[in-house]
Amino acid sequence: MNEKEALILKLIKEEPFISQMDLAAKTDLSRSAVAGYISSLIKQGKILGRAYILPRKRQVLCIGGANVDRKIQTLGRLEYGTSNPAGSSQSCGGVARNIAETLGRLGCDVGLLTVVGEDHEGQWLLDNTRAYADTTPSQVFPGMQTGTYTAVLDNDGEMAVALADMTIYDSVGPDLLEKKWGHLASSEMVMLDTNFPAEVLAKAITRCEEEDIPLCITPVSSPKIKKLPKNLAGVTWLVANKYEAEALSGTKINSEGDFFRTAEIIMKKGVQKVVISRGDKGLIFFTRSGEAGVLLPPKINVQDVTGAGDSLVAGIIYAHLNGVNTEDACKIGIACSILTLQSKETVNPTLNNKRLQETFKQYFN
Repeated sequence: MNEKEALILKLIKEEPFISQMDLAAKTDLSRSAVAGYISSLIKQGKILGRAYILPRKRQVLCIGGANVDRKIQTLGRLEYGTSNPAGSSQSCGGVARNIAETLGRLGCDVGLLTVVGEDHEGQWLLDNTRAYADTTPSQVFPGMQTGTYTAVLDNDGEMAVALADMTIYDSVGPDLLEKKWGHLASSEMVMLDTNFPAEVLAKAITRCEEEDIPLCITPVSSPKIKKLPKNLAGVTWLVANKYEAEALSGTKINSEGDFFRTAEIIMKKGVQKVVISRGDKGLIFFTRSGEAGVLLPPKINVQDVTGAGDSLVAGIIYAHLNGVNTEDACKIGIACSILTLQSKETVNPTLNNKRLQETFKQYFN
């Protein structure tokens, strides 16, 4: 942003309804020059639209999936090729949406940029998310169906198979980010999942690097992580599981040392901090500044694993926003995922800042 743009933005902040003629008079510019600078400010996301609406400042903007989550859990041992007695439930889901709700429950000012269909499921998702996150950045696509995710769990709560209908995300183009850029530019941090097409992910990464906006990426699955560009410069955090990390790095992880070698390969793509989760064996972290370590999780009673990875990411982002170092940020992420693992809901309905602090002290003091 140059000197003239900064002056125009300052005048608009002082008087949001100021006319272009008045701006021209106060800046010694022609009206056409003022219009050009305003157009540039809109493209930069510094103002929204011709009415000079300033974008709302927020801590985090979560970009990616919002789905209807359906869980079916067998009452006994899962047997393939036959009918299994089971119970079922439905809840709000989607990686970006789950992380947005978790951060909202922790007291963060968070927004959600997702796409839903013009259907009952889409309206239901947005209505139920508004209590925790600003859904204004989100877009409704007429004629499309809202995404759905169906997980089949065994009687121990472990996922046996999952089915995802995410066709709606294929309709998202880079123009959506341009249209919504003001929401990104006004955020302290952006969280991006890999539900959207490759060109959208690349656009978000490039723009965040150009605007110096901290960015956290978490994959949705091993196939979808392959949509990320080779150059990940500008990515502050990348949080993945073992299989996603293998897919991104093109390596196989067979030992503890392999986790760190894989993280190093990912860092060479431009990522500053890499976290690779290992399920019930905890996680490893490795950073460009030389921080590295292994964190083992405590023994707990697991009710349901769905959403645990999303809450890990949310806890890490929450810690990052509060200036916590890498190791403690990962511990806070684990504490957040513990609360999810102890609940049958994708996002623990009792989660709040106090409970997270108590859980952190209980297991990591």
